[in-house]
Formats: sequence, structure tokens, C-alpha cells
Amino acid sequence: MRLRLPEERPTEPPTGYKIAHPMLSQDGARAGFTGVSLGGALPYGVLADASCVYGLRHRAPNRRCDCGFHCVHDRAAAEALLCTAEHRAAALLEVTVLGRYLRFERGFRYARQRVHTATVGPCGCGTVAAALADAGWGRPGWRALAPSCAGCLRGRTSVSLAEFARLAGERLRVVAGRGVSVASVTDLAAADEPGVPELAAEAALLQARLDWFQAQLARLGGRGPDGGRKG
Repeated sequence: MRLRLPEERPTEPPTGYKIAHPMLSQDGARAGFTGVSLGGALPYGVLADASCVYGLRHRAPNRRCDCGFHCVHDRAAAEALLCTAEHRAAALLEVTVLGRYLRFERGFRYARQRVHTATVGPCGCGTVAAALADAGWGRPGWRALAPSCAGCLRGRTSVSLAEFARLAGERLRVVAGRGVSVASVTDLAAADEPGVPELAAEAALLQARLDWFQAQLARLGGRGPDGGRKG
């Protein structure tokens, strides 16, 4: 006879950590995330229910299947996943495990989750991120986003960290991780009213966009009526 572990009845929902790519809907009206492994083809919101990725009709998680959301117990274990090349642009999520779950040695597989905090890494140049910009790939109807500083946006579709948090809803907190910038950006969505770091990040983002538009206008202004440059 197979022995079964006792059913857990926690007084508070467990907390876990995972990594995921920030996503922006094609119309720019919604924000969410997509996983880095099983189920990565299905973007999800801040508050979401899991379903079987194989299309089976059982409830997730099922003991005979791999379906359900996944997370680990230890923050450091999730951060270690960000070291791999394919995951460098992913965000670190702190989640609350809701509904039915299966506990494993390193984490949970569970039915429902709420994302409380998303920590994004630095821009590819090493500077603290001021925005999330088009990463160059996506899913049908969704653009993947990657951390970017104001100087590296170069006209790409982008949203500030505070705007991403607003679009995602459910009081999501978005935090910029460590970089080489002197003034780091932290918790751009924690308060109802923007503070100095939030306004500084927004100003840097607007300035970068203005510089790009001015460069385009200067380039176009240098061409004559026949399409050639003025001599």
C-alpha cells in the first residue's frame, strides 16, 4: 500500500519565487508575463489560474501530469536561473501560492497565483533599467519586453516600470534591480503618488524619446524636395 503525506492546511498562503518574461499586449492595453519553460506559450496576468498545457480536462495541478504553475521556495534559487544566457532579460517574481498545490523538495506546483513583486534586471549595457522595451520576440498578440535604460530605447515600443505596473493591475510592484547607475530606481509602483525616483525615471524616458525624434527630424530636414540632400 502506498503511503500518502498528510494534507497541509496552512494559516497563510505560501510564498514562492520564479522567473518570467514581461509581456505587453499588441494594443498596449494589458501587461503580464510568460514562463520560461513548460507553459511558456501562454501569457498570464498578475492574478491567474493554471490550466493543463496539454489540453487535458483535469484540474491543475494533477499528480499524473506536469501542469500547473511552478515556483521554488528559495529566492536565491530563482535568481540563479537568471544567470543563463536565455534568461538574462527575465524578471524575478515573488508570488503567493493560491488554491491546490503539490509541495516538492525545492518548490510548489499549484493551481492559482498572485504576483506581488517583479524585479527587473539592468539594461544590456549594465545601467539600471528605466523602462521595459520590445525584446524582438513574442507570442501571438503579445510582445516580450526586456529591461532598458533611457539611452538604449532608440524608438522601440516601450513602457516605464510604473506604467507596466499600472497596466498589469492588482497592485503589482515593479522594482529595478541593481546596475551601474548612481541613482537606482526602486519600487516605481509602491506608492499611490510618484516620488523623486519615479519622476526621474519618467523624465529620462521622455528625454530619450525626444532625442530620438529630434534626430529623425534633423535627418529628414537635411533632404531636398527631390529626396536628395541639400547641397
